[in-house]
Amino acid sequence: MSSSSYGTSGPGGRAGYQPPVERPITTEQSLSNEIRRLNRTVQTLHEDSSAKIDALLKELDSFGLGVDSGDTAHEAQPTRSALVLTALKEIRDKLQDLSDRNENVGRMGSNEEIKDLSALIDGIRDIVADRQSVMPAASIPGESPPPAPREFFGREDLVEKIVGLAEKLEPIALIGAGGIGKTAIALTVLHHGRVKERFGGHRRFIRCDQFTASRENFLRRLSQVIGAGVENPEDLASLRSFLSCKEMLIVLDNAESILDPQGTDAREIHAMVKELSQFSNICLCVTSRISNVPPQCKRLAIPTLSMEAACDIFYSIYGDGDRSGIIDNLLQRLDCHALSITLLATTASDNMWGFDRLAQEWSEQRTQVLRTDYDESLAATIDLSLASPSFYRLGPNARDLLGAVAFYPRGVDEKNLDWLFPTIPSRKIIFDKFCVLSLTYRSNGFVTMLAPIRDYLSPPDPKTSPILCATKDHYFTRLSVDLDPNLPGFGEAQWIKSEDENVEHLLDIFTSMDMDTLDAWNACCHFMEHLYWQKRRQTVLGSKIEGLPDGHPSKVKCLFLLSRLFRSVGNYVEEKRLLAHTLALGRKQGVDFWVAQTLQSLSRVNQHPGLFKEGISQAEEALEIFKRLGDTLEQAICLGYLAWLLLDDDQPDAAQDTALRTIELLPEKGGEFLLCQSHRILGEIHRSKGEKEKALDHFETALTIATPFDWQDQLFCIHYEMAGLFLDDDKFDDANAHIEQAKLHAVDDAYCLGWGMEMQAQIWCREHRLKDARAEVMRAFEIYQKLGLADDVDRCVVLLQEIEEEMGSQVSN
Repeated sequence: MSSSSYGTSGPGGRAGYQPPVERPITTEQSLSNEIRRLNRTVQTLHEDSSAKIDALLKELDSFGLGVDSGDTAHEAQPTRSALVLTALKEIRDKLQDLSDRNENVGRMGSNEEIKDLSALIDGIRDIVADRQSVMPAASIPGESPPPAPREFFGREDLVEKIVGLAEKLEPIALIGAGGIGKTAIALTVLHHGRVKERFGGHRRFIRCDQFTASRENFLRRLSQVIGAGVENPEDLASLRSFLSCKEMLIVLDNAESILDPQGTDAREIHAMVKELSQFSNICLCVTSRISNVPPQCKRLAIPTLSMEAACDIFYSIYGDGDRSGIIDNLLQRLDCHALSITLLATTASDNMWGFDRLAQEWSEQRTQVLRTDYDESLAATIDLSLASPSFYRLGPNARDLLGAVAFYPRGVDEKNLDWLFPTIPSRKIIFDKFCVLSLTYRSNGFVTMLAPIRDYLSPPDPKTSPILCATKDHYFTRLSVDLDPNLPGFGEAQWIKSEDENVEHLLDIFTSMDMDTLDAWNACCHFMEHLYWQKRRQTVLGSKIEGLPDGHPSKVKCLFLLSRLFRSVGNYVEEKRLLAHTLALGRKQGVDFWVAQTLQSLSRVNQHPGLFKEGISQAEEALEIFKRLGDTLEQAICLGYLAWLLLDDDQPDAAQDTALRTIELLPEKGGEFLLCQSHRILGEIHRSKGEKEKALDHFETALTIATPFDWQDQLFCIHYEMAGLFLDDDKFDDANAHIEQAKLHAVDDAYCLGWGMEMQAQIWCREHRLKDARAEVMRAFEIYQKLGLADDVDRCVVLLQEIEEEMGSQVSN
């Protein structure tokens, strides 16, 4: 750039120099801003020394510091501090000296002269930086942050942590799903008392989603917000001296819009944000849905709200009044997601809905309820994530994959990605990206998502989702494996322990769509078998099974398997009711196998209320049917049931003969499970006869058989029975050791655990450890009460009374 551009004339550009007319500095155009303008010109001095020196002199003359100005500046601008004016005069003196030397040396000059010029420039820059730091805070330009949220609940500890990091000038990244509360937290921190005291007016807030992502737009917005005054900065270097001259807190809100690795100028913007995080005088706070933030940032994953905070938010919007369990339930179903709660409360308040009406609307239309009259909606914030460049780059299957994750209540087990999505290339990378984008998160080995996001992304019609239908087929195939406790592969079916909720939901949906879909009902039968053997509990499918027409081809088998689930949790009343229905349907349809199976199970049920004669009759009828069908294995099972009934009916010798007949029918290989049960029965038979050594031999044989197969229910029963055997002889140490082992094997089976606790209480009671015994009975009582088992609860009450009577007698003595 030539010197004539600045209105100079004559050789060397100095002879005709005339200072321009002084321009006043208004409150809007503060002295601090003028100093920064000088500093920016100094930084470009190397490009054209003569022209730039002229420009700087003009700037200084505009302050009233020209060669003929005298003390005009002090009179014209009495509000300026003497320290700042001294700095300006020093700058001008050095510039004038620099101008004189430049005129003598020429435009290029010698190497030494150039070095001297550089040194002078560095000195000027230091003076400007030093003088800027003394400007009063009120005169510093830039944008003030938006106000803090009026209502803020449940994040106090997190805010304190962030404030502490800010005070140490540590860079921070708040990472989380859309609507989880990142912006509210950042604004609360910005207006925190200690943050105001530390940073004063140097607290800046930039909404990164309000400008198109590009390096130019980011630099321009950064310059505007911090008050640097550079209209179109080309790079961060032009802002560096301003950024480094004072302590500052800068929040980059919704930074995913500029930090998306696939976005425009992503690499350059990321580098600039990274540099901002490295300034020793700046605390950078980034809020983002994606985890691609500078590595220097302390990453804080924003959790959902506590139930108390969620209620506070809802009622602060909806209005004060009595709190309702209906609202608690809705907030839980929303995973206490901040934005969803706000939208729910706003919609309910705007429409003047009562709690019952709100629950009804939520049940019927879910995501539509999370939309206000002003087009604020959960959908809008989720769609922002789906529209991001990184999500778009995941390919055409990404949205359908998200729908599959959303469909399943627990999400998708990361260990199962290969068999659930075998045709999707790069599936592990895609699921990693879902987490990076905060559309999903990892929980106990599953990739899952918050409930409101799940409701929005789940396919309205599962049959229209090819990927979801493929996962259904994979689940059904895996369920169809026959469960044989005699085979080592039986242990592989334990996958159902973590996947049961997903499979149950899948069956619930697909059996509802088409009652006549036999593959779904066959899968339902397999699912109940898996639950019976691996995770004993009832199922929500029960009412649907009972509602099937009596002529439905799957009803008899489904009813029978459903009855076994009630047995597995000790609800023999419901089991007997279902078996009676199953038996009537089986006889009507002439399906002998299921008639025999049902009779066999009824004989076992009648054992509990002491209906031994009725049970024996049913077991014998079932045995005859199995003989007619030529089913040897089922005959052996039936004989085992019969042996228990005969023992309970005070026929130990007949019971012993029946148990031995069971062993004779078993094959050498493949009958280990029934063999184990037979030795358990024989142990109990010999125990009833007082033949303790023989009983112990049979129990230990049963233990030897069960241990390699890791049959948890059998191992529980064996240790439980051995504890009873040792308790008979007051061998408390042995009894305690075995009941502890029994409880360990019942850790996943609440009903058996309750039995183990009862036995433990009996042992401790005999040892006179009455307080321990009482506490253990109470734990068993709570388990039975939760399972709804009235008979077991009553038994605990009787035992508790006995313990308390004993405790009372000890006190009186």
